[in-house]
Amino acid sequence: MGTTYEPSELERQLQGYSLATAHILYHMPDHPGLLQTFIWQTYDLAPEFPAIRKFIGFWKESIEARLHSIEVAHRKLIGPGEWRNALSTLSLH
Repeated sequence: MGTTYEPSELERQLQGYSLATAHILYHMPDHPGLLQTFIWQTYDLAPEFPAIRKFIGFWKESIEARLHSIEVAHRKLIGPGEWRNALSTLSLH
């Protein structure tokens, strides 16, 4: 039995992945007039979001609930550091 290597969250972020949140509104199967909400987070590559697209494809094929809308937000957690030039220094004794 071989094991597959899964990169850590830090490694994924260094490869350009960002934390993505999908806010999904869907029609309840038994009560189509009512909307239910589902929130899902994963590390994904913006702006294509292949992991979220794969999940939405799975939803459409395997889950009875019809999608109403999907809102995706993402945030890079690791990026270039902020650099500021110090204009003066102060020494305290």
